[in-house]
Amino acid sequence: MIPIEAGPQTEELETTFFVPTGKGPFPLVVINHGKAVGNPRFDPRARFEVASREFLKRGYVVAIPMRPGFSKSGGRDIGSRCNSEGYGAMQAESVLSVLGEITKRPDVDASKILVIGQSTGGLTSIASGTTAFPGVRGILNFAGGVKYADCAGWEGSLVRAFESYGKNSKVASLWFYGDNDSYWGAELPKQMFKAFSAAGGKARLVSYGRFDGGDAHGMFSSIKGVPIWWPETENFLRKVGLPTDVIFEIETTHRPPKTDFAALSDVSKVPYLDERRRKTYQEFLSVSSPRAFSIAPTGNVGWANGGVDPLSRSLTLCESAAKVPCTLYVVDDEVVWKTGADKN
Repeated sequence: MIPIEAGPQTEELETTFFVPTGKGPFPLVVINHGKAVGNPRFDPRARFEVASREFLKRGYVVAIPMRPGFSKSGGRDIGSRCNSEGYGAMQAESVLSVLGEITKRPDVDASKILVIGQSTGGLTSIASGTTAFPGVRGILNFAGGVKYADCAGWEGSLVRAFESYGKNSKVASLWFYGDNDSYWGAELPKQMFKAFSAAGGKARLVSYGRFDGGDAHGMFSSIKGVPIWWPETENFLRKVGLPTDVIFEIETTHRPPKTDFAALSDVSKVPYLDERRRKTYQEFLSVSSPRAFSIAPTGNVGWANGGVDPLSRSLTLCESAAKVPCTLYVVDDEVVWKTGADKN
């Protein structure tokens, strides 16, 4: 929980850190989250495991603050009704405040900072670039914007917001937008970029077409997105003087081989499960890969999908409930359980 000044009072922002081994100081990446539909108080804590892993193994401290009103952070999400520019500017204030606190850490090199944002976090990050915060070398914008669907002309408001940010931009940025983005479509991002650049903003747009991993709005969080954004990001980082070499290897959970224990869809063969957990297994079968399902002799289960190591997350979730070791039953579309596996 990081305290920041919010007007006349102090608010604490829930912040996740991924920290390399060693004393540092390390370059810093700050990743700004988007906003789910509904009350932001119920938004889960953002982790961005796929991207965090890429920067962590290159020796960066990764910080992911939840802005005011989101998850367990104090304060509230103050919406600037139908005013895209105002909303981004207010969100940027909190990001810059928490950045000021993070750069006090002894393991952070405050002269080497990269700011990243996805969706409303992308809008926030570009808005933060209108302030020359010391040490910020560049900004990455993934599908940035804010959608006021019930406001007439919200698209024009969003374009004007980026135009305003471009007039006052002080930090180079790299933008990523896909054609099958459920929020912006293929053309609106080009208008936003054109307005930003024409106003004086220094940026490059990577319009990568259709994202085959699903909705392009979530490309940044998908492991299938890394081949799209990392090569472009690597070039950008070199230009702004930030490191790109891999210096840490991060292991993933060993994947057991496929067995002939049972057919994937045969719920009756899954050991230990009661009727409720069998329904959980059936629900699991509908989620996309990468995925994993774990079981325990106590009858507890855990499953995860997406990210870089769903196997580890599945086991952790299962064991946190069972309080005993768990064993993988399914990985992707393969049953990997073998009789007596839980006794090895």
